[in-house]
Amino acid sequence: MSNRKKVLIVEPSRIITEGLVKILGESPSLSVLPPLHEVESLNGRLVAGKPDILLLNPTLLPYVKRSALTDMMREYPRMAVVALVYQYVEQATLRLYSGTVDIREPREHIGEILLECSFSLTVAEVPEDNSYELTKRETDVLVLIAKGFMNKEIAERLTISIHTVISHRKNITRKTNIKSVAGLAMYALMNNLIEEGAL
Repeated sequence: MSNRKKVLIVEPSRIITEGLVKILGESPSLSVLPPLHEVESLNGRLVAGKPDILLLNPTLLPYVKRSALTDMMREYPRMAVVALVYQYVEQATLRLYSGTVDIREPREHIGEILLECSFSLTVAEVPEDNSYELTKRETDVLVLIAKGFMNKEIAERLTISIHTVISHRKNITRKTNIKSVAGLAMYALMNNLIEEGAL
């Protein structure tokens, strides 16, 4: 049985969709489902395809339909819903998503972003202990996550292995009970771990 994460792309532009299908199809960790070009038949596709990651153009769900997004995330709590952005979208809207992929991202980063967003929702349960305080190293990792660094970049900056970064991320998620990158960024800001202008 394949361990690859299933990705469903919902994007009206066929050029962008075809490019993403090609790029993501090169990842050994991802399996791309046939894309959608509108949201009308999305519910049926979610039931049939059971994607792990939904890559969605947020302009397809305007402000008035924002509750549809939160309802969908509640119904599919293990599915990462990632915003595909190439035009202006309000930050308040983007915060609702598990993460963001900007169309100008280097091709090798797109799959990594999707996997990180999915990882944040499927963190393995760790036996609880009484320590909810973040360690110094976990705080260092949290700050870099909040600033948008990938696991590999965090590992290089802190001169630790990627496996150690992932382990720290699991602990951060368990201790804060926050699964999205946007939520962790907000946590870091609220706890004065980084300056607001630094994000």
